[in-house]
Amino acid sequence: MPKLKTHKGSKKRFRVTANGKLKRHKAGKKHLLGHKTSKRKRQLRGTVIDTGRLAKKYIRLMGGKS
Repeated sequence: MPKLKTHKGSKKRFRVTANGKLKRHKAGKKHLLGHKTSKRKRQLRGTVIDTGRLAKKYIRLMGGKS
């Protein structure tokens, strides 16, 4: 089978950890922040480690093992 090209959109949004898990930022913290509560904005901070079915798809797109 030929090599897979890295999916550039995924490369900009996600990172694969050393253990092969997907690291990403939470969605919803870029704009329209005025009406969101401080608690909600605080909880959207930071990164998330994903290991689900969708995460495996993105890991594969980025050339990681899955």
